[in-house]
Amino acid sequence: MVRIVEVGPRDGLQNEALPITTPVKAAFVAALVGAGLKEIEVSSFVSPKWVPQLGDAVELFEMLRVQFPVEPPYFSALVPNEKGLERAIPSGVKRIAVFTAASDQFTQKNINMGVDESLDVIATVVDAFRKAVPDGFVRGYVSTAFECPCAGKVPYADTARVAGILHKKIGVDEISLGDTIGVAVPAEVAELHDYVTADIPKKKIAWHFHDTRGTAIANVAKALDLGYEVFDSSAAGLGGCPYAPGAGGNLATEDLVYFLERSGIATGVDLAKLARASLPVLEALGRRPAARSQLAALAE
Repeated sequence: MVRIVEVGPRDGLQNEALPITTPVKAAFVAALVGAGLKEIEVSSFVSPKWVPQLGDAVELFEMLRVQFPVEPPYFSALVPNEKGLERAIPSGVKRIAVFTAASDQFTQKNINMGVDESLDVIATVVDAFRKAVPDGFVRGYVSTAFECPCAGKVPYADTARVAGILHKKIGVDEISLGDTIGVAVPAEVAELHDYVTADIPKKKIAWHFHDTRGTAIANVAKALDLGYEVFDSSAAGLGGCPYAPGAGGNLATEDLVYFLERSGIATGVDLAKLARASLPVLEALGRRPAARSQLAALAE
């Protein structure tokens, strides 16, 4: 069975200026669980000063811990630094995500440090997390895996180098390769695959495609052909990259589920329930559904 990592509650909402209340977020997560999703990135323990939308991470995890006291579902959070980890651990978070990129220009603009410096920070965070939560799970994001909005096309060797450090030196459990601005096509997925699998088992790699140019599902198809089984997506296609002008949203989970199920690959997700899960959030944002498979499911 393919694993779907739902990132809508965190990656989908983090750049929205209009505040979404904590109860609405909790209901969103619960609806996603009700639709059959088992791995959900719920929030980020980033400074509320920099990302106000996710400033309620502690409160949100408290709500979810009461509602879902036993795993699965598996809830995770992005942890950008040691301060974030200090807030995450008391919240009972057992799965964290750490973030870097393949491009120095991108990390400088995003987190005000170079790639290698960000990897040093990640190593410290992961080490502290392993000591506090020995049975925890760590996912490492590598953004700009194909191209950077600041520096242009990123050499595959650069992406492979960063992924290799996360895998071998830092020891994360999974690496998510991100097409941050949604430019990749299947041939490029195959090319990057050749580089990263020189040192990293395919089972350790996930793919995070954006659908800016309508190629996300084609890229998923290529990755499936290559033997990959883990894909990130966001309900209703929520989210995008604030540092990438014109970048569209994430691959919609509805589109991913439809494609997989129609291809004979079981997901365990009820598409009709999934299509409705994000409606309260979209209403709060004053936005209509736009994901194609969501619209089709809602019309049935």
